[in-house]
Amino acid sequence: MHDYLTVCERAARRGGRVLLDWQGRINPREKAPKDLVSEADLASQKAIYEIVHSEFPDHDFLGEEADSLQTDERKSEYRWIVDPLDGTVNYVHRLPAFSVSVALEHLGEIQAGVVYDPIADECFTAVRGAGAFLNGEKISVSNCDSLRTALVAASLAAGVSRDSPEIDRFLNVLVECQALRRLGSAALNLAYLAAGRLDAYWATSVKVWDVAAGVLIVEEAGGLVSGVNGEPFDLFRPQFAAAATAALHAELLVTLNRGTGSTATERTVP
Repeated sequence: MHDYLTVCERAARRGGRVLLDWQGRINPREKAPKDLVSEADLASQKAIYEIVHSEFPDHDFLGEEADSLQTDERKSEYRWIVDPLDGTVNYVHRLPAFSVSVALEHLGEIQAGVVYDPIADECFTAVRGAGAFLNGEKISVSNCDSLRTALVAASLAAGVSRDSPEIDRFLNVLVECQALRRLGSAALNLAYLAAGRLDAYWATSVKVWDVAAGVLIVEEAGGLVSGVNGEPFDLFRPQFAAAATAALHAELLVTLNRGTGSTATERTVP
């Protein structure tokens, strides 16, 4: 399994270098920078695919950027789930909060994952059952057990409307926690939670490639992840709440669902 992690890290770092090479060509004030960003995305994904495919040619590949490289139908028990650029708006505006996420799934369960920040040269890694690490040093979540003292992050949909449940949840948490951040990269939010920089994080509008690696890193660092109503986390429908401790997780669930028409359910902590 550690061979898989080595490939994850090598691929993520290569994708990050490609993004840095492309970043100087993108002007955020252009009328349509999307095409250039797509080229950077695709170049990063292609570089990642080439490394993965050279080592494991029979494995499936699922990336954010749909192209001829990836396999939509399952042919293997193993599948690489990749976000070649998580934090596109930050990337375009040269805000240093974007990342590359590479994860290996086996029969619906993530076995190894890497989130790489190419600006800070920070590489967050995990293998199931073996802990979580940042640049080779073991990391763990904080011991925060109350929203009142928690630094929390949230992800909102790009075109979120005022009457969306996402806004209700945001306001619910905003008035209860110590501070609330919208940092712009789901993968980094999860990595920061794992490293104790954040205490909790929730999202209801992200995709599997945004969080596949990060969720494993959080769990291996000692954190909890569930569905946003307290149900078991579903990798392929990632509407979730994550927190450093059981007490904080329970409080976050109740707060998120207050007045939204949903009811948080209790979750048994192993």
